[in-house]
Amino acid sequence: MHPFEIKKVYLLWICFLFFACALNKYKSFLGTLLFRNSENSELLVLKTILKKLIRVGTLTIVDASGRLHIFSGQSGPTVRVHLHNKLIPWRMVITPTMAIGEGYMEGHLTVEDGTIYDFLSLLGQNIETHGQHPFHLMVEMVSRLFKRFQQFNPQLLSKKNVAHHYDLSQKLYELFLDPDLQYSCAYFESPETDLETAQENKKRHIAAKLMISPGQSVLDIGSGWGGLAIFLAKTIGARVTGITLSENQLEESHKKAKNEGLTDLINFYLRDYRDQAGTFERIVSVGMFEHVGIGHFPNFFMTYKNLLADNGIALLHTIGRSSPPSVTDPWVRKYIFPGGYIPALSEVLPIIENTGLIVTDIEFLHAHYAETIRHWRARFNANRDRIKTIYDERFCRMWEFYLASSEVSFRFLGMTVFQIQMVKKSGLLPLKRDYIEKLENEM
Repeated sequence: MHPFEIKKVYLLWICFLFFACALNKYKSFLGTLLFRNSENSELLVLKTILKKLIRVGTLTIVDASGRLHIFSGQSGPTVRVHLHNKLIPWRMVITPTMAIGEGYMEGHLTVEDGTIYDFLSLLGQNIETHGQHPFHLMVEMVSRLFKRFQQFNPQLLSKKNVAHHYDLSQKLYELFLDPDLQYSCAYFESPETDLETAQENKKRHIAAKLMISPGQSVLDIGSGWGGLAIFLAKTIGARVTGITLSENQLEESHKKAKNEGLTDLINFYLRDYRDQAGTFERIVSVGMFEHVGIGHFPNFFMTYKNLLADNGIALLHTIGRSSPPSVTDPWVRKYIFPGGYIPALSEVLPIIENTGLIVTDIEFLHAHYAETIRHWRARFNANRDRIKTIYDERFCRMWEFYLASSEVSFRFLGMTVFQIQMVKKSGLLPLKRDYIEKLENEM
């Protein structure tokens, strides 16, 4: 980049920071100043955006003064939302998901007709069809300037970020995940497939792509609660090394391996992928890459290459986006996955190519993750009262919003799942892709 261009970027950073700080400090005053003479006061700008956005379905908003505002298009879902705080509409104009997410968490936004999922689904369907408002696209463009800073994940910070989400109460995850605690996209044969079967399908699908034989060494990067590692050891007889940064997950993994009598085949460690040594015939990572951060992608894939045997096969299973590169949603970054980022395929493949690894297969599973989260939401809602005794009402609302917005993202907003198969040299895999299904049926 030319020095002059660098100076322009830094200048934009400074200007945006100043604007953001001023807006945050004086948002109440600005909201009053801008809208004090308006008949609809704080909803003036938001109404302009929603009139353009809502082309399908009907959204009714009850403002803090009790007035009704109806936005309607073609026949579709009907949702009624009550805004109890006059600042929420103003915040929705600037940062929609942050305003809606925090408003719902704090009880300042309630859904009177429908659920929070219905509300977000209505918005998602319309955004999918007609796109985001130009103003929100501009805000996103500016946010990209801070992208790498937000995803700066050195080792100590990575462990802290992982603990933020994965070291919550074990009971929480047991109440909405399958018994194996698979916290990643399942693999559905049909929408009628139950969650337990779909998660078993996912493990077989991954194992088949890796073409694992008994006794082969496997590295599981981001091994979670140990379910995949135990499956590979128990079903195939692989020798598995699992690494995680979650102390809660590590403890549970050890318990599972001991209970299954597999401690001679499986070893779990509290370890960063950057500290792993050795050579492995197979490498797999499921649902971990989202925490790496774009600035660390080269190091991550070089680790893959350095640890993979010359005749080895590797697989990366990660959430991705089918749209061009973007930024992490600010609400998700603040409350759910600090330091996380969902990459576009165009951000991943060039880095893989530069390492010398060869991509041999890519599969997209966006619909599968939408179905997975649908099951998680149903189980979370069914156990909401029990979860509330572990945490509180605010936590329950936060997770309701998290699960609902996640499902909407996969159904309507371009989120997907990549399964990327890689090797160091060609000629290791069959000519036809049907070997995957054949190996699945043999397990």
